[in-house]
Amino acid sequence: MIRTTTSLRNELAHAILRSSVRTNTVRSVVIRCLHRKYLQRIQVHNSLRFMVTPWKQQLRYYADYPDHVKVQLPALSPTMETGTIVSWHKKEGDKLNEGDLLAEIETDKATMGFETPEEGYLAKIIVPAGTKNVAIGKLVCIIVPDEASVTAFKDFKDDAPAAPAPAAPAPSAPTPATPPPSPVTPPAPAAPSAPKPLPTTPGERIYASPLAKRLAAEKGLSLQGLTGSGLYGSITSKDLAGASVAVSQPAVTATGVPGVDVPVSNIRAVIAKRLLESKQTIPHYYLSIDVKMDAALEMREQFNKMLEKDKIKLSVNDIIIKGMAMACKKVPEGNSAWLGEIIRQYNNVDVSVAVSTESGLITPIVFSADTKGIVQISKDIKALATKAREGKLQPQEFQGGTITLSNLGMFGIKNFSAIINPPQSIILAVGTTETRLIPAKNEKGFTISQFMSVTASCDHRTVDGAVGAQWLTAFKSFIENPTTMLL
Repeated sequence: MIRTTTSLRNELAHAILRSSVRTNTVRSVVIRCLHRKYLQRIQVHNSLRFMVTPWKQQLRYYADYPDHVKVQLPALSPTMETGTIVSWHKKEGDKLNEGDLLAEIETDKATMGFETPEEGYLAKIIVPAGTKNVAIGKLVCIIVPDEASVTAFKDFKDDAPAAPAPAAPAPSAPTPATPPPSPVTPPAPAAPSAPKPLPTTPGERIYASPLAKRLAAEKGLSLQGLTGSGLYGSITSKDLAGASVAVSQPAVTATGVPGVDVPVSNIRAVIAKRLLESKQTIPHYYLSIDVKMDAALEMREQFNKMLEKDKIKLSVNDIIIKGMAMACKKVPEGNSAWLGEIIRQYNNVDVSVAVSTESGLITPIVFSADTKGIVQISKDIKALATKAREGKLQPQEFQGGTITLSNLGMFGIKNFSAIINPPQSIILAVGTTETRLIPAKNEKGFTISQFMSVTASCDHRTVDGAVGAQWLTAFKSFIENPTTMLL
């Protein structure tokens, strides 16, 4: 049977198709294996969980250089757009082991350690320490697999646009920078026919001839108080004989800025942006109530005596966190978020706790506080607060949260109103505990009790006034009757 040209062409096309399918199948298997290996590595390195693109997808080799890994700046938080390289913990030529702390990066949330997932040697630091506003994806350093390849990158320069230069280190005793003065037309030099004006009493006009003014200016005489003999009482040159020497006026010198200009960090800029948006876009309303603290303080004292041998000391803040979590379970509308098209009521109660650090405010989270005991909450918050002040919080430890606590009672603040942490619906502002005399029918006529003032800031889009009142009343009930939190 004679094969036609068409049949031969079809058989050839089928053969090529089968070969392509086999090749794509093998490639797909390899890609899945590499992806599975990458996911396992990400589980080990929690600090890289929020990167926009995996490290393996950031590899691109320059043909003229030995094998190397191009390390780009990752996104360490969902809202991060730029970052600051605070410091490098390794220098060029150093050996890198998997999990070593490579650098510290300041994001819009906190300063975090940046670990390396690859073994090798740090061949080149592209972005020096102190560089601000480094864009996500910017090449920051290069890692090579062997030490011999380090020297090849000695004069390497990034082909991408250069990163902004690092800010100059501040002096030990900084002086405010003097801004350039606004342009002022310099005074024209004094001419014989146009002497400089003499000081006069504000609001008083002195009439004198041009010659008298010029002579007075040259001799430094004052025209104040002179009686003129000229036309309409104007002062002439003959009247200068009785003039006194003019008192020189202190020159007004330009001064610097009346204060110290503090650079705005990434964290401070984000705090300003988010809180301004919160105040402008969220319809806040405020509910305040006084909470009787006698039972809670007594329970705390008993627990601390029991836990003394374990060196665990509970705080009032720990009890408040538990009370907030239980109130959210009783009134779930308080544990919600406005998401535009929907209102989400969360199953778990994750309490964000405002902590003040040197770089700004940060809110580490006590996750599932409704299911934890007060002792575990105390351990969690102490560990989180320490890491926050040391700048070692991981992204997953401060991102999220369903309700926020802000406690200024330790500063003696009686009450205040806090700004809602979006997209949450409630933030509870807690003041100090104070002693009050309560009228009572007894011999003294009063009893002594401890009270704490709290104010709930609520989002009216998700929590109506009555619902907010129910939540705050439930919180008050749990704190005043702390044993009910065990039910």
